[in-house]
Amino acid sequence: MAHPPRRRLMAMGVAALIGVAACGGTSAPPAAAPSTTAQQTAWTWTDDRGKNVSTPRRPQRVVAQSGAAAALWDFGVRPVAVFGPHKLKDGGRDPEVGEVDIATVESIGNVWGEFNVEKYASLQPDLLVAGMYQPNTLWYVPEESATTIDQIAPSVGVQLSGKPLVQIIERYGELAAALGADPQAAPVTEAKARFEAAGAALRTLAAAKPDLKVMVVTGTPESLYVAYLPDHPDLSYFGELGLNMVSPAKPTESEGGFWEVLSWENADKYAADVILVDARAQSMKPAEMAAKPTWAKLPAVKAGQVYPWHAAERYSHLGYAKVMEELKGHLEKARDEVVD
Repeated sequence: MAHPPRRRLMAMGVAALIGVAACGGTSAPPAAAPSTTAQQTAWTWTDDRGKNVSTPRRPQRVVAQSGAAAALWDFGVRPVAVFGPHKLKDGGRDPEVGEVDIATVESIGNVWGEFNVEKYASLQPDLLVAGMYQPNTLWYVPEESATTIDQIAPSVGVQLSGKPLVQIIERYGELAAALGADPQAAPVTEAKARFEAAGAALRTLAAAKPDLKVMVVTGTPESLYVAYLPDHPDLSYFGELGLNMVSPAKPTESEGGFWEVLSWENADKYAADVILVDARAQSMKPAEMAAKPTWAKLPAVKAGQVYPWHAAERYSHLGYAKVMEELKGHLEKARDEVVD
C-alpha cells in the first residue's frame, strides 16, 4: 500500500512516560462489559506476528489504529482511544474510522507519523491493536517510537495482506470475542447475514456481466498506481465472486507489492470499462485527474464510469456489506462494451 508522507516525532523517555501512566489517566468506557470473574482471569492471545500476548486480566482499556478500532467497534468492542485517520478537517468523522463515535474516544494522532506517546501512556492502556500491511509492522505506529510504545502496553497485530478477506474479518471477530464482546449479539449476526447477501448479489451481477472489466487505481500528481489484486484482499474477493478484475502481472518492485506504478503518459496501459478510484484523502480525486490528458482519454472516463474504491474500509461484515452493496449499484448501470 502506498504510504502517505511521514512526519517524524521526537522519541520520549520510557521511564518518564510510564511514570505518567502510573499517575492516573483519562476515564473512558471499557472495551466490552465482561463479568467480574472474566476481568480477573488471565488473558492470552497469539497475534499474526506469532507474538504471544499475556496479561493478568482481560484487557479493558484498548487503544486501536482507526481501521482496527472500526472493525472491533462493529464486533462490539469499544476502544478508549484511536490513532490514524478518524477526524476530517471540518470536524466530521473520517470514513476510515467507520462507526466509531469519535466524540467519546480519545485521539492520540490523526495523520501518518502522529502518535502522542505521552497521552497514550496517560490513558493507562491495557492493549494496543493495529493492522499490518507489512509483516511485523503495526500500521500507523511510528517506527521511531515503537520501542517506547511497546513498553507502555502489549500490542496485537492483525495481518491485512496475503490473507483472504473473510479470514481477516473473522480474525477481528475472534479478537473481539476474546476481549469480551458477544459474537451472537444481534448487530453482529445481522451484519454477517447482510455481508453474505451482498456477496451473493454481487456474484449474480458478475455472472450477468462477465465482460465488464473493472480496474482499481490511486493517483499522485506524478504517477498512476494500478492495484495488484493478490495484495488487496477486497479486490481478490471481488474476483472470487466473478467480477472481471484488471490486474498487473506483477507489482512495481519499489512498492513492495500492492501496485504497478505507471507514468501518466502510460495511463492507458490497461483497458477497462469501469475504473474504481481510491477514495482516501491522500489520493487524487477524479476531478484532479481530469487535468491529465491521458486520464481524460481513457474509455471508462469518457463513458462516465468512474466510481469510488474504499481502500481503507474496516475489516468487518458491516463495513464490506456496505462496500459491496454500493459497488453493485454502480456496476448495475455500467456498460460493458466500452472496451473490447
